Amino acid sequence: MSAAFQLEVAANSVASALAAQAGGAARVELCTALELGGLTPSQAQIGMARERLEIPLYVLIRPRAGDFLYSDIECEVMLRDIEECVAQGCDGVVLGVLDAAGDVDLPRCRALVAAAGRLGVTFHRAFDLSRDPLQALGDLIELGCERVLSSGARSSALEGASLLRALVERAAGRIAVMPGAGVTAHNVAELARLTGAREFHASAKRELASGMQHRGPGLGMDGGELRSDEAQVRELVAALAAIGAA
Repeated sequence: MSAAFQLEVAANSVASALAAQAGGAARVELCTALELGGLTPSQAQIGMARERLEIPLYVLIRPRAGDFLYSDIECEVMLRDIEECVAQGCDGVVLGVLDAAGDVDLPRCRALVAAAGRLGVTFHRAFDLSRDPLQALGDLIELGCERVLSSGARSSALEGASLLRALVERAAGRIAVMPGAGVTAHNVAELARLTGAREFHASAKRELASGMQHRGPGLGMDGGELRSDEAQVRELVAALAAIGAA
C-alpha cells in the first residue's frame, strides 16, 4: 500500500484479524460484537492475535454497549484491560469516555492514556456523540491521542464528509482524523477527495454460511459467522494505492 494512505480493519475475531493481514491492511483494531458497535475482546483473543499478526495490533477498550458515560467500576475495568494490552505487547488501544454534558471526560481519559504508556491511543466513535466536535478535537490533541475515528457525527463517513474535512483542517497534522462507517472500495477514493484524510477504517466483513447440518427451531442462533473478508480488504487496499499513484 502507498505510504500516503492506510487502511485499518475492525476485526471481530482472530480469524478476521488474519484475513485483514492477508488482504494487506496496515493495522488491525481487534474487537468483538461489531453489531453493538464493538466491545473489548477476551485476553485469549488478544494473545492469539498478537502471536499471529505481523502488522500493528490495536485493541478496542469498551466494556459495554450503549453510551460512553462510564462508572468508576467500568473505568477500572478499562484500566485493567489496557494493562493487559500492555502486558501482551499490543501496539495500541482504542478508547473513549464522555461526561454527561457530552464533552471529552478529560480526567478519566488522562488516566486511561497514562495506563497505555508507550502504546498508541486512538479515540473511538464516542467522538461522534460529543457536544462540540471541534472542542473535542482540541481535547484529544491535549491528551496526546494519535488519531480519532469518526463518521463526522453522521451515520456514515460519506454523509459526515464536510465535518471530517473541517476536522482534518483543524487538526493540521497534530492528530490523524480517520473516517469510518460505511467505508468500502467503491467510495474510499471519494472519501479521500472530500475529506483530505489519509487513514481509513472499515470492517470489510461478509457473512459466512453456517456449516451446521442440524438446524435449530428458529431461535436466531443458527446463522453464519460475520468475518472480515480478505478479498474486500484487498479491494480497499488497491483503491487506496490507486489514489496514491494518481
